[in-house]
Amino acid sequence: MYKAYIFANTTTNKDPEEVYQLGLSEVARITAEMQKIKAQIGFKGTLPELFEFMKTDKQFTPFKTDKEVLGAYQSVYDRIKPNLPKYFGIAPKTPFEIRKTEDFRAVSASPEYFPGDFATNRPGIFYAPILDPTKINITNMDMEAVFLHEAIPGHHYQMSLQFENTSVPTFRQKYWSSAFGEGWALYTESLGKDLGVYTNPYHQLGAFGTEMHRAIRLVVDAGLHTGKMNREEAIKYMLDNEPVSEQFATAEIERYMAIPAQALSYKIGQLKIQELRDKYKKQLGEKFSIRDFHDAILEGGCMPLTVFEKYMNEWANGLGK
Repeated sequence: MYKAYIFANTTTNKDPEEVYQLGLSEVARITAEMQKIKAQIGFKGTLPELFEFMKTDKQFTPFKTDKEVLGAYQSVYDRIKPNLPKYFGIAPKTPFEIRKTEDFRAVSASPEYFPGDFATNRPGIFYAPILDPTKINITNMDMEAVFLHEAIPGHHYQMSLQFENTSVPTFRQKYWSSAFGEGWALYTESLGKDLGVYTNPYHQLGAFGTEMHRAIRLVVDAGLHTGKMNREEAIKYMLDNEPVSEQFATAEIERYMAIPAQALSYKIGQLKIQELRDKYKKQLGEKFSIRDFHDAILEGGCMPLTVFEKYMNEWANGLGK
């Protein structure tokens, strides 16, 4: 039954043990990257001690007003905007806005994207929940990584370009696959340095933290549903490997218990895109263009990963002739 859930949520035929081992390897890889940054900063303590410092030191909570928080997200957009044409030959026509999440739903909201509609000129909106600006930490759910994922070039680019593509049937315009859509958005977080952000090592750590959360999901989700872990062991594994509260970890683990395999889709999709990118770099050599690669993904729109790989192979084989 769990294998069926994996297929439904990742659109792949991965075995539960493969997912579990993949998660362990990704957690180890990301931990090693975090250790490198810790050494670069010159922090003498352990990684958990560094995370605690980042959660409590006042330099990471610089905001006094809502306007300053929204301005920080706008600053991310301003910094990446000049570099976007180097990595994307196409861009949506749908307008884009950054807004504060409405007060009535901010308590239970995360930073999120609401798709727009080009035909009616309704903008795609990146919503930032702000309850108390003085408590917003720039590295907890790293602001730069979150903007790349939820807004540009993540969900706004992918969804808007797909919705604007009237050359395909309506079901393809509106189709959603979490493995593709969330996989793309998580992949775009890795473009931060290229696009002009992650210049601060603490933002690099924050970005690795958001990726670590998705890697941990592979371990605990597969662990829970194959009997390798019980609830308490899964909560402990999350607490041991990322800087979150026990309350947060408990809520996350119980989510995975209730909705098997949904949380796998982000990392499985991201890794497939990275795998294909590396494959085509070797296959095409000088003919490979990262901009054309990204455009091919976005022009194709959301599709199951099995179909996506066939589509991208055809794209690469066409260039190789």
